Amino acid sequence: MTSSRTLRPGSQIGVYPQRLERGADRVDRLLEALSGRIQDRLRRRRYSISSINKAVEQAELKWQEVEADALLSGLEELRYRLFREGLVDELVFQAFAATRIVSGRTLGMKHYPNQLLGGWIILNGHMAEMATGEGKSLTATLPAITAALAGIPVHVVTTNEYLAGRDAETFAPLYQAMGLSVAAVRDAMSGEERRTAYQADIVYLTNQQLVFDYLRDRLASPATSGRLAMKYGESGAQAELALRGLCFAILDEADSVLIDEARTPLILSRDHQDATRERIYRTALEIADTLEQDQHFVVKGPEIRFTETGSAAVAEATASMTGLFSGQRHSEFLVRQALFARHLLRRDHHYLVRNDKVEIIDQNTGRVMADRSWQQGLHQMVECKEGCPVTGQRETLASISYQRFFRRYLHLGGMSGTLHQVRGELRNTYGLGTFHVPSHRPPQRRHKGYAIYPRAQDKWLAILARVQEVHASGQPVLVGTCSLYDSDLVGRLFARRKLPHRILNARQDRSEAEIVASAGERGRITVATNMAGRGTDIKLGRGVEELGGLHVIAAECNVEYRVDRQLFGRSARQGDPGSCEVVVSSEDRLIEEYYPAWLLRRLRRRRSPLTGWRARLLLWLPQRSNSQRFRQQRDDLLQVDEKLGKTLAYSGRGD
Repeated sequence: MTSSRTLRPGSQIGVYPQRLERGADRVDRLLEALSGRIQDRLRRRRYSISSINKAVEQAELKWQEVEADALLSGLEELRYRLFREGLVDELVFQAFAATRIVSGRTLGMKHYPNQLLGGWIILNGHMAEMATGEGKSLTATLPAITAALAGIPVHVVTTNEYLAGRDAETFAPLYQAMGLSVAAVRDAMSGEERRTAYQADIVYLTNQQLVFDYLRDRLASPATSGRLAMKYGESGAQAELALRGLCFAILDEADSVLIDEARTPLILSRDHQDATRERIYRTALEIADTLEQDQHFVVKGPEIRFTETGSAAVAEATASMTGLFSGQRHSEFLVRQALFARHLLRRDHHYLVRNDKVEIIDQNTGRVMADRSWQQGLHQMVECKEGCPVTGQRETLASISYQRFFRRYLHLGGMSGTLHQVRGELRNTYGLGTFHVPSHRPPQRRHKGYAIYPRAQDKWLAILARVQEVHASGQPVLVGTCSLYDSDLVGRLFARRKLPHRILNARQDRSEAEIVASAGERGRITVATNMAGRGTDIKLGRGVEELGGLHVIAAECNVEYRVDRQLFGRSARQGDPGSCEVVVSSEDRLIEEYYPAWLLRRLRRRRSPLTGWRARLLLWLPQRSNSQRFRQQRDDLLQVDEKLGKTLAYSGRGD
């Protein structure tokens, strides 16, 4: 186990510790990954439920008879030893045992053996694959408390602010009973409030908040990247910094943070007002409106390409213009951005308009991404398109990719229910091994198959009939959609048939806790975007278990199968019964953008839905293709970011 002295701020590793990047070519990384896989195989014998549970139960004998008054003194002794001796196995098992007992007393929740194993894996700097519903949030308290007792600042990183605030509030009694402080970072906090929050022993926050605060620290004190400055930094400069370094991070829903959101860099920027820019954006949109699809441009997946006729039309329209429209390359770029805003960015799917402001929707979670904007004028063109006040162009101050950022942590661990498919990338990119944790109880989820209907209208009618059938029995239903628009469409459809329902999407993000809490009640119908796909726990109401538990209907498949698995995981949690099914159409974007026109015509001429293994294959192929394409995008981004980092390092500018 790692020494705690090398993971906490101090004279040994500096006042703002982080792992310094070192150059490594592809061969070096390949050898490191191969060595890591061999080590993982050797560790599997050590990482077993029986051995970890036995060691913790033996350590529990010391704490079981300790009264509350004597508990704090015992914890102080444990804290002193962890601080001096580090995270040695004996002390870790004692910390796990104490946490387990105190959790039972304060929260009424005692860690199961599989949660003990998950905590052990995370504390050892690896990824724990735990099925949905296995209590990953409670599992995280084990490594968090153990590391914090050893004096190591702990960041518990999750995918959205709601989950961060919920977990910090839920587990605050446990942390306080263990003599530790806890805080949650919120977007609305001032700079001083954020600095105060980061002084807590354990901090809950989102990945975006964490990275942006780190970039702000880099701007406030660029010298934090230097080895000597990190160790002997000036006290005045350090007082302005928010974080206490990058010591130990626990990633909840790790694949969402490290994989799904790692295709684009995090950019810290500020408004740069320029009145002439708005006229340029509106002109580009006007030119784009004169172009015809297939004649002047073609849409190929997420890209727009000009035909020869289109390039000639753009050149003719901008021939007499100056400024940014001078030159074929610049004018085509602006018009292409305008076409992208017109044809590929859809309202209530990629963004929503609220209070005359365009707010981007995270496609992985269905939540609004506060204060995020598209780059290179695209956001302003969408504002023009929607008739909203046009904001200033964003000026980049600093940027970093998730890959480079999280590799700077001295110690990193995490958990998720969908790690198996990306275990190779986690090892190659982050040096993280992945270990499967068996379920506490055998899963009882029943998958009722896949159905691809010829048309979208057929799909919605089939979903309506299915929901009516299930609702009549009293079994609760969760209908999962991929966009805000579709969730509103389903809501209107149910309203016409007088089916009582609740909708959970980016418009209802403030009511999420209430909607999720009641989604498992008898007869409840809930329509949700991917907001209900990660981190949410839907508990079954009285009598629902006998009815078969929660039934989940996926109304559209996500771009990657892992995200679908998260939605299915809302049912049949911790051994409860549950069921799921997939009801889609050949007009869904996943199918329409991947398959050739002749195959789509055949699917749409069918009189009955395509089911069975053929339906599953038709959905699996585009999802597999997307997974490969997204991985390539992440690899490309990392290479570009590393080259940029080396260039800036040579110039002495850092990030």
